[in-house]
Amino acid sequence: MEICVLNSGSNGNAIYLAAGDTRILIDAGISLRMLRQRLKQIDRDVGELDAVLISHEHTDHCRGLPNLSRARPELQLYANEGTAGGVEVALRATMPSPWNIFETGTDFTIGALHIQSFAVPHDSGDPVAYVVDDGRHRVGVATDLGTVTPVVRRHLRDCDVLVIETNHDTDMLRQSGRPWSLIQRILGRQGHLSNEQAAELVEEVMTERLRAIFLAHLSEDCNTPDNAMAALRIMLRRNNCTGIALMPTHR
Repeated sequence: MEICVLNSGSNGNAIYLAAGDTRILIDAGISLRMLRQRLKQIDRDVGELDAVLISHEHTDHCRGLPNLSRARPELQLYANEGTAGGVEVALRATMPSPWNIFETGTDFTIGALHIQSFAVPHDSGDPVAYVVDDGRHRVGVATDLGTVTPVVRRHLRDCDVLVIETNHDTDMLRQSGRPWSLIQRILGRQGHLSNEQAAELVEEVMTERLRAIFLAHLSEDCNTPDNAMAALRIMLRRNNCTGIALMPTHR
């Protein structure tokens, strides 16, 4: 399976995955122009995309969807009902292509890829994360969640690759000068994971299969790649784990 985190952070999120002749995005939160540029860097093109899966309606995960679906009319759009409706309200736009609606917690197949959807705690209508499986490899993608639930642990266990939110360094966030209400939201159960929370999650779900961890959705003001990497490295050393690649993602 191919995976490339094209962009991750509050300025936009998009993840490319492919197996066989099936090519999908998880989220479309960057402009069509940027998407074309990022895909070109990996020798791929918008015209090759089969589907987009949307995790939730916050605009950093969906703002590029209207232009993308117009540029690629054959593109299949996937979301649960709450997210599909929330996207159109948030963007004040009706999608040119019809939605493929699934119920949170159900599985479905897109070409060579089997998709598992599962609920995550975040401050949006009906947010989900995904596990993508091509029959040989499992990739878990969970980039916006405020706490780790048994459902999250169960689905992310035994993956080959994890794309996990390492949003903030807690000390940096508390000292950031941001409004206290915003700090509370980020730290809350429906906010975002800290570096330490992400490390704890990986520790709970990793098995001998795990080969790579993408550190996603890093805050520009309240985190650094070095801090996020350090939290994961401490955990991996504690568990005598070697051979696992740590990769901070684009912001």
